[in-house]
Amino acid sequence: QVQLVESGGGLVQAGGSLRLSCAASGRTFSSYAVGWFRQAAGKEREFVATISWTVSITYYKASVKGRFTISRDNAKNTVYLQMNSLNPDDTAVYYCAAGRWGTGVSDYDYWGQGTQVTVSS
Repeated sequence: QVQLVESGGGLVQAGGSLRLSCAASGRTFSSYAVGWFRQAAGKEREFVATISWTVSITYYKASVKGRFTISRDNAKNTVYLQMNSLNPDDTAVYYCAAGRWGTGVSDYDYWGQGTQVTVSS
């Protein structure tokens, strides 16, 4: 089992930045890809970014590429999502997840509880 805890969400003005963290515990993280997803009110959960654990290959949703950066700290068993140039369309609950490489919800087996990000205009 892998336990995931997100943190770093909050309220920010448009154009601002936030850094989300995803701390893992339990079974070793090293064999999993880690993804960030988000779910806005009334919408389906959608892929944002993912990173492979061993060689740090990354992949982003087109609308966040160039604004968001996913990274990991092996020593801290933590994955980060740096979000810059935020706009109101980025408002959502953000979830981190561990699983195999992919962009689909079904590609990931373990999920955190989520952290709210609200961007005001």
